[in-house]
Amino acid sequence: MAERVVVIGGDAAGGSAASQAKKRRPDLDVVMFERGRATSYSACGIPYWISDAVDSEADLIARTPEQHRAMGVDVRIRTEVTGIDLDRRVVHWRDLADGGSGVEPFDQLVYATGSVPMRPPVPGIDAAGVHGVQTLDDGAALRAALESGDVRRVVVVGGGYIGLEIAEACRIRGLDVTVVDRSATPVGTFDPDVGEFIADAVRKEGIDLVLSDPVAAIEVDARGRARAVVTTSGRELPADLVVLGLGVRPAVRLAEEAGIPLGTSGGVEVDARMRTCLEGIWAAGDCVESVHRLSGQRVVVALGTHANKQGRVAGINIGGGYVTFPGVIGTAITRICETEAARTGLSEREAATAGYEFVTAVVDSTTKAGYFPGAQPIRVKMIAERRSGRLLGAQIVGKEAAAKRVDALAICIWNEMGVDEILSLDLSYAPPFSPVWDPVLIAARKAFEAVEADVRTL
Repeated sequence: MAERVVVIGGDAAGGSAASQAKKRRPDLDVVMFERGRATSYSACGIPYWISDAVDSEADLIARTPEQHRAMGVDVRIRTEVTGIDLDRRVVHWRDLADGGSGVEPFDQLVYATGSVPMRPPVPGIDAAGVHGVQTLDDGAALRAALESGDVRRVVVVGGGYIGLEIAEACRIRGLDVTVVDRSATPVGTFDPDVGEFIADAVRKEGIDLVLSDPVAAIEVDARGRARAVVTTSGRELPADLVVLGLGVRPAVRLAEEAGIPLGTSGGVEVDARMRTCLEGIWAAGDCVESVHRLSGQRVVVALGTHANKQGRVAGINIGGGYVTFPGVIGTAITRICETEAARTGLSEREAATAGYEFVTAVVDSTTKAGYFPGAQPIRVKMIAERRSGRLLGAQIVGKEAAAKRVDALAICIWNEMGVDEILSLDLSYAPPFSPVWDPVLIAARKAFEAVEADVRTL
């Protein structure tokens, strides 16, 4: 019989692993289980579908179950894997449509279960009218609720990327929106000085921010539906609908129950080829831990970019090739209302935790030549190692055409460049695109001056 590969999870990591393995070894019998009704879709695009920036749900799907099947992958949608038996080399599954169940044998297994939304242990968190935004099915349920005509006030619990993106989507729909977060500034992966810039931009869009005041309970009405969010300080925020935007954690319950080892970060422990320590058991995507190339620490980073790459690595290796996943540096980008924000490398807090001593530089400039129509403000922050000047991290916030500059800095960090080298980069210039000194170069110059000044004091 043909060697059988079972893939648990049909989104970015699982879909990539299944397609790569089948492409490289057509003789493989590849079965992919997906508990939802769609495969290979963009969860990151859900807020933009909610806001109608994206026309339809179908636009978010990169490869349908039918397209996977046409490539020879046996896709089982609306089918949940309920257990993994490593001794018998089978998975137990349940059909969510008709309740049927069964077992599927495997020779090799790809664990690509993704992540699940954070749900704080507070009263009312599981009430009707409380929505997560993790899967395409979640997005469809939230969109249907918003279109019901019964929603005027929305409270978003969590001020991270997804929380603010959903808040913006609801505001575009003309709803009253409040965001509640335990931190002093939104998007806690940014340093507070950059977070303040983001907070000001959110407030200017008419979104209320309740900061440094975590949720304590969700009150429900007589029907058991959410009616208000109550914060630790006792503030009551009326709500017709509550959205959880607190981030995610790796979906590792099945792995734990089966005895697949987890790492120190809470994700499945894998090597550079996406192998677990168990023979024939692979894992990829939001459920695994990665190595941070700067801190050396094991981290879980739930991003579609990494999930696709990791799934590709697993699939190529299963298919007889050789490739590795080299780690992460924490690059992320978002647009919040009319403000763009991006980061790469380490924040000040992360750099300190990793044991680095560093200097910082912050500059305010414009996205185009100051005299050119449409020039918008941009702030660039750099974090450089003391004495060596190696770039450890960068954060950018500003208006249109600001944030994608972070990609140049991500390349610099990836290649361990110092701010003196960055200062001399041959970046493009024309008045419609940049001042003659690009904000990246200005920040590098200021960071270099800080490094030199620090050296002179030693």
